[in-house]
Amino acid sequence: MEKKKCPKCESELSQRYGKNKSGSQRVMCLGCGKIYTPQPSHKGYSEEIRQQAMKIHFAGASGRKVGQVMGFSKANVYNWCKQAKKNADGVDK
Repeated sequence: MEKKKCPKCESELSQRYGKNKSGSQRVMCLGCGKIYTPQPSHKGYSEEIRQQAMKIHFAGASGRKVGQVMGFSKANVYNWCKQAKKNADGVDK
């Protein structure tokens, strides 16, 4: 296994420092004392899931119903639709 470098001081000397809430290993740099996660786990939903949720929502289902059926918050559906609209309109922010 290849050792990751510290994001602060680029040192490869580190020791284990417990786990974070998602279960990823944390390490502490022995050079500068920075605590970091060398291989953070991916958060979020895949693009396929997002597209499917938006398709159902645009077909007429409420964001709340889409969230209930697919197992996530209605806010996710609304935010994904809002972002898709911004991208379609060509607005950067």
